[in-house]
Amino acid sequence: MEERIAVFDTTLRDGEQSPGCSLNLEEKVRMARQLELLRVDVIEAGFPIASVGDFEAVHLIARTLEYCTVAALCRTVKRDIDRAWEAIQYAKKPRIHTFIATSDIHLAHKLKKTRQQALDDAVGAIQHAKSLCNEVEFSCEDASRSNIEYLCEIVGAAIAAGATIINLPDTVGYAIPEEYGAMFRIVRERVPHAKNIVFSSHCHNDFGLAVANSLAAIRNGARQIECTINGIGERAGNAALEEIVMAIRTRKETLGLDTNVNTEEIYKSSKLLTTLTGMMVQRNKAIVGANAFAHEAGIHQDGMLKSRITYEIMTPQSVGIKHSTLVLGKHSGRHALKQRYAELGYELSDQELEQAYQTFCTIADQKKDIFDEDLIAIVEDRESSADEFYHLENLQIFSGTNLRPTATIELRLRDERFVDSATGDGPVDAAYKAIERITGEIGKLTEYSIKSVTFGHDAIGEVFVRVDFDGVMFNGRAVSTDVITGSAKAYLEALNRAMSAKKRRDVQQNGAKEKAVAV
Repeated sequence: MEERIAVFDTTLRDGEQSPGCSLNLEEKVRMARQLELLRVDVIEAGFPIASVGDFEAVHLIARTLEYCTVAALCRTVKRDIDRAWEAIQYAKKPRIHTFIATSDIHLAHKLKKTRQQALDDAVGAIQHAKSLCNEVEFSCEDASRSNIEYLCEIVGAAIAAGATIINLPDTVGYAIPEEYGAMFRIVRERVPHAKNIVFSSHCHNDFGLAVANSLAAIRNGARQIECTINGIGERAGNAALEEIVMAIRTRKETLGLDTNVNTEEIYKSSKLLTTLTGMMVQRNKAIVGANAFAHEAGIHQDGMLKSRITYEIMTPQSVGIKHSTLVLGKHSGRHALKQRYAELGYELSDQELEQAYQTFCTIADQKKDIFDEDLIAIVEDRESSADEFYHLENLQIFSGTNLRPTATIELRLRDERFVDSATGDGPVDAAYKAIERITGEIGKLTEYSIKSVTFGHDAIGEVFVRVDFDGVMFNGRAVSTDVITGSAKAYLEALNRAMSAKKRRDVQQNGAKEKAVAV
């Protein structure tokens, strides 16, 4: 049976200290509820003495959560501890988390204290915290740069004073795995009663080693990992929860460990944090990045089509992502191309596939992204009369502070003209709905962006849209000095491409049926 590693999430405390990541009261509670769905063991909700807002957030989270331990951070100062307890006293599982620096660098330059003074402060704070709360965590700030003899001395004193969890942080991301793991091993060997205490790891990512150091800690006796969603935090961030948890889960046969985390909530938690903070995740970020389960190289795609285990060490579903993605680009191979054509409704012979692949390679060398309409264009004769497409003849918008946006659209198809009106959430939405009413084609807008291509009050704007028609993506672009007109034209371009592709696909399929009947 695997041992359980407690997951201590500090997204709402250390993570929120990351520049640009401040959350308001409602956002903090929303994130805390998601973390409880994720089933982390401990949520460090904030630093109550820091501000009235921080106190209120910790207080409300403590009253709201049903299952998680709620921790409040405080210095080894009586008023800090009292304020922390005031914030969490009504939590179902409260924890006071107090800390003091133990490295000579911090003692000399920040605290202006001797080692003995810091030890006395720690003991007094822990005793006071213990008189208020059964669960007390003590952190030796900058432990990884502390003298090992002194570290053992202060940890021993902290345990004797009543601390139930001891945290040895790599506060500035200075450690490398071998020495960080050794620190835990030495402290646990030398300090009396240490084997009966939960040791915790808290790593920062200044060298990009936060997750590696955390794993080194648990291999040397740590049984709590402090981390954040998406690895946010001071400077280069903290150890990323999703990376540690999935490493433990995927390699549990080697590590003999597991967590209580509901891993299928990982991606949702990541996306919520991104939404709340505006701090985007890099595409190549492990576990939750856009490319984490995307494959472009032909060899990889071929392996994936044969068996996913060839190039995926975990399933995307295990972290809450629907499926892997085979990205079509210049490194893609024939098998992936054939697979996507089949998904688009095209069954290609070996000769047709080879011809399409040669053209595809030429295009892929010229452009970064290959879209569905590019693939359709490759296999179909695109010599279609422009008269077969809808053209925007006129557009009128009525909108205002107290008016529901209404669009009246006039479209031309060959010699016929069509006019209709629709309301929407905004003028662009109203225009799109009017187009849908006229054409009968319903699309799902998946991407919409505007950028200025010239300067000044009469600048030309370029509108880009990506629209899903029956599961196939089509792009549209248009330029105009009027944003609404440009938006309508861009949508029409995507619609026309979708209708053209559908018509030609129907012709191809009918031809294939006639051949089959003749045979």
